[in-house]
Amino acid sequence: MNSNLDKQIQFIIEADKMKTIFRRTLVMDKSRPENDAEHSWHTALMAMTLFEHVSSPQVDLNRVIKMLLVHDLVEIYAGDTFAYDDKGNEDKEIRERDAAGKLFGMLPEEQGREYRSLWEEFDAEQTPCAFYACAIDRFQPLLSNYMTQGHTWKTGNVNAAKVRKRMEPIKDAMPEVWKVVEQIIDESIIKGWLQP
Repeated sequence: MNSNLDKQIQFIIEADKMKTIFRRTLVMDKSRPENDAEHSWHTALMAMTLFEHVSSPQVDLNRVIKMLLVHDLVEIYAGDTFAYDDKGNEDKEIRERDAAGKLFGMLPEEQGREYRSLWEEFDAEQTPCAFYACAIDRFQPLLSNYMTQGHTWKTGNVNAAKVRKRMEPIKDAMPEVWKVVEQIIDESIIKGWLQP
């Protein structure tokens, strides 16, 4: 077999492990935890669907979708770290960088560099594309929490101030969507799904 093709197939087989990495967030019907692959697919779909609301004309939707498809691949080795877990986030960067080297190193060199570059760009949140991708990545679990009556917020003892801070990229990336974020947070507090 062609050596590049062999590496790509091995990478694809390894990437299937994303389906076994479960997040704290439930799927919206509340039947079970969502896995990383489902989360990545859902965020890519959301980026396409909400693209008309993006504030920056410099956002390349194709690049955003690529970022969203690779952004959590490192969790195959690093595991999913709950966004509001201060202790778990202490060594997250080291675990994920090590995982990125191992995983993207499986690919042919040029392709591995491209995927790692997309992952690093997403993580740095410095470009218009990364900023939009990050906003989408944060909006998805907010919607899931709302649809599951605050499941993850309750189990994680999360308050509204932490959620607002985490959702801040949405305010600039998609100002119209930010209004929805505020409504969700306010309603969740009133209903007792989120601590004030």
